[in-house]
Amino acid sequence: MSNSVINPVSMKLYKEDFAGFSQELGSWFVGFGFAIVSDHGVEKSIIDHALDQAKAFFALPLETKARYTVKGGSGQRGYTGLGVETAKDHTFADLKEFWHHGRTLPDGHRYNAMMPANVAMPEIPGFDASQQAMFEAFDALGKQILRAIAMFLALPIDYFDEKVALGNSVLRTLHYPALEAGVTPGAIRAGAHGDINVITLLLGAQEPGLQLLDKEGNWQSVTAPEGCVVINIGDMLARLTNDLLPSTIHRVINPMPERAGIARYSAPFFLHFSPDVLIKTLPMNGPPNYKPIRAQDFLEERLREIKLA
Repeated sequence: MSNSVINPVSMKLYKEDFAGFSQELGSWFVGFGFAIVSDHGVEKSIIDHALDQAKAFFALPLETKARYTVKGGSGQRGYTGLGVETAKDHTFADLKEFWHHGRTLPDGHRYNAMMPANVAMPEIPGFDASQQAMFEAFDALGKQILRAIAMFLALPIDYFDEKVALGNSVLRTLHYPALEAGVTPGAIRAGAHGDINVITLLLGAQEPGLQLLDKEGNWQSVTAPEGCVVINIGDMLARLTNDLLPSTIHRVINPMPERAGIARYSAPFFLHFSPDVLIKTLPMNGPPNYKPIRAQDFLEERLREIKLA
């Protein structure tokens, strides 16, 4: 896919013509399961600082990073190393390591058992604060996008507000290391998969590699202009909309040989429903394809499939 196949939709239109923004955004989602949004309003300083701090963390020795792995935590918080996450139905683990930062809840909250506390990481001063700032910024942006999706679906504009108010959302800061000789044949940076959650907001990576599988079965490159956010539909929203908004299979391929020595960084924000939300397919797009399931049950099922639980 050339850069012109998915054209960015400006958030400026969100305020000027909300209905027009909703229609344009929704049309991209129906066609590709992906959209690109420009002028999203998240301060560049928040993004740059969080990514700089993350790069400093990933540069630490492996034995230092490994201290921040939560045993038995299904990778929900803290550090997950190379060779762990494996895309559903894939043999080889992804060539990536990542850090997870989630929602902060007060002590004694009913969701504490399902949404563990964030892992403090004092090795890099300011790291924790930078993760929290980016989490809050993208959580707010995601809720705006969901209001536009609600209008596109002819639902009340606030339809998703309560459902995601305390969503089990996660900011994942990713490092795809430079590829060295001896990489397992068949292993790639991220195997073909659909996202578990409601929507994913992805900061455009400096290095290419993201591809989606279109409706004709062809892999198409997704490249967002600088300063844009790529947004894709996750499995939870696909179930809710009976696949009117499809959760498109996507992957991150290995670089060309001349770029193999360059690491790739990105930061997807996985926006989730609150754990006790019942995902029940809405009456649209033909007979229902799915049975109702609680958001937390669906999440746990999928974490087992990708070998994080």
